[in-house]
Amino acid sequence: MHKVCVYAGEALARYSFGKDHPFGPLRYGAFYDEFLKRGLDRRTLICKPVIADQQAIERFHTHDYVEKVKAFSELGQGYLDNGDTPAFIGVYEASATVVGSTLAALDKIMSGECQRAFVPIAGLHHARRDTAAGFCVFNDCGIAIETLLQQYELGRIAYVDIDAHHGDGVLYSFNDDPRVFIVDLHEDGHFLYPGTGFANETGKGAATGTKLNIPMPVGADDAQLTTAWQQAETFLREAQPEIILLQCGADSLAGDPITHMAYSEQSHASVTKQLCRIADEFCEGRILAMGGGGYNLNNLAKAWCAVVEALV
Repeated sequence: MHKVCVYAGEALARYSFGKDHPFGPLRYGAFYDEFLKRGLDRRTLICKPVIADQQAIERFHTHDYVEKVKAFSELGQGYLDNGDTPAFIGVYEASATVVGSTLAALDKIMSGECQRAFVPIAGLHHARRDTAAGFCVFNDCGIAIETLLQQYELGRIAYVDIDAHHGDGVLYSFNDDPRVFIVDLHEDGHFLYPGTGFANETGKGAATGTKLNIPMPVGADDAQLTTAWQQAETFLREAQPEIILLQCGADSLAGDPITHMAYSEQSHASVTKQLCRIADEFCEGRILAMGGGGYNLNNLAKAWCAVVEALV
């Protein structure tokens, strides 16, 4: 068994909204160049991107919305939401490749072919079941969770999100599902899109107490994350998950052009190491990590490679 699978290939780089958009075409290459420079290709199993079929996408998204993305994908213009997420020719295929690669990584973990996996262009946590949002067309995190619930019939799934932006598309889609335990540390919604994820949002109905939102102050650094993480770790150990999904957006590092946080890549390494310990204890080491946001290319390369090194 290979311990860590990493999904890499130009097909993932195609998920981009053009060179003038924060989610531009150079993000994948910035990560992969650093990945090779650190020799991580020799310590992991490199897997080719995979395109998801429509049926898999519709485990989470509505049929009407998926059909809308297909239509806009052929047209190549307009917005898939209120103005953050533009359509381009082939946006459907590019988005389906993100989903397919995330699901292929999940299958490898669940079949025991590898213990952990990383998909760099993934973790599109803002898309709702019926709309795009915040640069996210299809919510591969949500589709992965639905796959674990429906196909693998898991009863305790942990989703951990350290992107600067709150993972609203995941939280509100599973807010009343007690099988999904969510830990989300993000810049306080009073200061950053999407303006959600407050500490009193702990789940609804039977799921009350299964969601932990930790809004971080503007300028939060590694030391503040370390302090906040103690609460997250206690929560996750009590949850005793059967698998851990990590959305490790690099936009929480100092110097990101659209957020106001001040972590270093050491935060991403540290969180991943702690999650590996929890995974080894409760879920046979199973972790699926997804790149998420990050709009400073140097930060993104360092943070994601720190995550892969910690997984290895």
